[in-house]
Amino acid sequence: MQGKHIVLGITGGIAAYKSAELTRLLVKNGVTVQIVMTASAQFFVTPLTFHALSGLPVVTETMTANDAMPHISLGRNTDLMLIAPATADFIARLAQGRADDVLSAACLARDCSLWIAPAMNRQMWQNPATQRNVSLLQQDGIHVIAPASGAQACGEEGAGRLPEPEELLALIKAHFTDTPLSGKPLAGKRVLITAGPTQEAIDPVRVISNLSSGKMGYAMAQAAWEAGAEVTLISGPVCLPAPANVTRIDVICAESMLHAVMSRIPATDIFISVAAVADYRPRHPSSTKIHKSDATQQLELVPTTDILAQVAQAPHAPFCVGFAAETEDFVARGEAKRRRKHLPLLAVNDAKTALGSDDNTLTLLDDDGVHPLPRGHKLVLARQVVTHLASLYFRSPDKRQVP
Repeated sequence: MQGKHIVLGITGGIAAYKSAELTRLLVKNGVTVQIVMTASAQFFVTPLTFHALSGLPVVTETMTANDAMPHISLGRNTDLMLIAPATADFIARLAQGRADDVLSAACLARDCSLWIAPAMNRQMWQNPATQRNVSLLQQDGIHVIAPASGAQACGEEGAGRLPEPEELLALIKAHFTDTPLSGKPLAGKRVLITAGPTQEAIDPVRVISNLSSGKMGYAMAQAAWEAGAEVTLISGPVCLPAPANVTRIDVICAESMLHAVMSRIPATDIFISVAAVADYRPRHPSSTKIHKSDATQQLELVPTTDILAQVAQAPHAPFCVGFAAETEDFVARGEAKRRRKHLPLLAVNDAKTALGSDDNTLTLLDDDGVHPLPRGHKLVLARQVVTHLASLYFRSPDKRQVP
């Protein structure tokens, strides 16, 4: 990132303290960081702090003695504009196209990429108004970094935390060191991707699920769109905003995911199964809550349908790519799954380190052998997987390599 120029906008949330550490890390990596603060942000951290960390005067006014139009100059010769933290109020004003302070005006006048990292109370983040505003920003081409989950300053717990500075730095590094795919190798292709966990109801308040965050599947959707594909993302319950220009369909259980997938297979060229679909579901979920005072319960489980296997065996099946999470014997177990399901490509990851993490380690398995990828950010890996699958997809006339 040496020599890059980033405008870091800071709005009025308690998470502003993390922006100080992010500034330090960016400067350490050779980035020129121009800080822009809203009036409310200055109640949390002083401009003097950021001046000392960045080495540059902090922009707080729409007009200064040295620059009559800072909102114009900020977006010129800039590689990236990042708002972190971005409050619910600032997101709403940005979605409305308002320009009533120097930061919002600079966002409108920019000629560079704009990212926002929302940070707020969990209910503010989940509020339909906030989600509508986020969706509008994504439609406008603004990249939204999903908030983290955990303990919040208000004492509650849930999604809405600003990611740690190291995580934001990793995202920025991925953006600059592994540029979006060029050449559009999947231009005109229709790609269907599943992501996240499923939830299988035990009763109205309990489910069988797993620790999948959906991050790898969402990264694959982003990478496939960058490669020129028309992307549909079928997602289990996650706290992630869909990548811009990707059609998202929300489902809950394995059966609903199966129906959503199979209804779209005839219009799909490439199917990428990243979702961690539950292997079992209760045979008879209770229609009422099961209480501790009830007699000892026996939960009878039955297998769910293997969605990837069913797609791969369908007449005129699309090119199928699978993901497998293992804890041991990665290559042997992955290759057995690939051959059993007749897949041209399968990516294996370590379930112990991949679930919920922003980073991953993948091993790609195909007819040519084993292709290990070095550990990296999931978006970086997703771009590598898309490049690999594109080369396989166009290798044979029937667009499908069956082991």
